[in-house]
Amino acid sequence: MKVSAALPFPYEFAPEKTALIVIDMQRDFVEPGGFGASLGNDVGLLTAIIPTTRRLLDLCRAAGIMVIHTREAHRPDLSDCPPAKLNRGNPSLRIGDPGPMGRVLVAGEPGNDIVPALAPLPGEIVIDKPGKGAFYATALGEILRLRGITHLLFAGVTTEVCVQTTMREANDRGYDCLLIEDATESYFPEFKKSAIDMIRAQGGIVGWTATCEQLSNALHSAT
Repeated sequence: MKVSAALPFPYEFAPEKTALIVIDMQRDFVEPGGFGASLGNDVGLLTAIIPTTRRLLDLCRAAGIMVIHTREAHRPDLSDCPPAKLNRGNPSLRIGDPGPMGRVLVAGEPGNDIVPALAPLPGEIVIDKPGKGAFYATALGEILRLRGITHLLFAGVTTEVCVQTTMREANDRGYDCLLIEDATESYFPEFKKSAIDMIRAQGGIVGWTATCEQLSNALHSAT
């Protein structure tokens, strides 16, 4: 299959060798009262991509594309959260602190859950990651290798942090990566734009970008 409108040039993939990775669409990042809001961010920007991300999930599920979800999640004792991550800035809540949705970014807490509209289906893989990139200290690489995956589609938040970090990790491991532009977002629109520009610069130095509609057209044209 080919996403002809992808940038910087068409993106070709085989659904059976492709996985969609939806990054960190968690209540603590997306919903009011969570960790993202405690940092002074407008979470409405992130909430706005939920319908498109749901459409993307439905498209990939129907096409037989493997779906993987990630959550930024730490152990209750925070033994996997280094001081450099824990003690940055001056937020009203830090990782591990009690918040409106339980302890912030701690595995098993309500705020750590994926938003209900994008909840994983039975059998879909959920990766809990202690870092920004989804390959660091997780089984993601082995899961993809065992399934024979060569191409990755990306959605989720935030574009310039966890999404871009994971794409760069994947690029270094030889995966062909496509970011779905309208299924990713940042608290800072200018950061999203810059990240997209960097991803597809210099002939796709990190990967490709396309919209959900452009991916849909590619999937439907092959049926």
